[in-house]
Amino acid sequence: MLVRWNPYREMNRMRRMVDRVYNEDVAQRENELDQAASPLALDVIEKDDAYMVKATVPGIDPNDLEITYTNKILTIQGELKNENVQEGERFHIRERFSGKFYRQLRLPMPVQEDAISANYENGVLTLTLPKSEELKPKRISVQASQMIEAEAK
Repeated sequence: MLVRWNPYREMNRMRRMVDRVYNEDVAQRENELDQAASPLALDVIEKDDAYMVKATVPGIDPNDLEITYTNKILTIQGELKNENVQEGERFHIRERFSGKFYRQLRLPMPVQEDAISANYENGVLTLTLPKSEELKPKRISVQASQMIEAEAK
């Protein structure tokens, strides 16, 4: 399995190792926080005419998402509300993420800002970012000149 390298995860791992030397309980809590605050996972697909960005954000109201694009940087942020714990309930396991999330992505080419579209279906946010017209390859047709043939007398 191929895993994307994240320098912050490596720094957190080193910090947790040092914490374990001094206090095993602190290290355990840090590990749980590190897993809960993992960044928003994205798929970025390049097509001839557009980029498509897919993000899995289950359980969020699409109105709670804030999506911006400025200077080739796409920003997706939002917040998953924490469920209220009812009286008499006790969690045995609580792994679902709640809280704010934030992700920025630098695109390699400018896109048409006014044509960006967003769709949210079954917990998947799909953004379509059409590439700028001036950057798309243009086909240049070549016209052949006509040769005039003459007979020699």
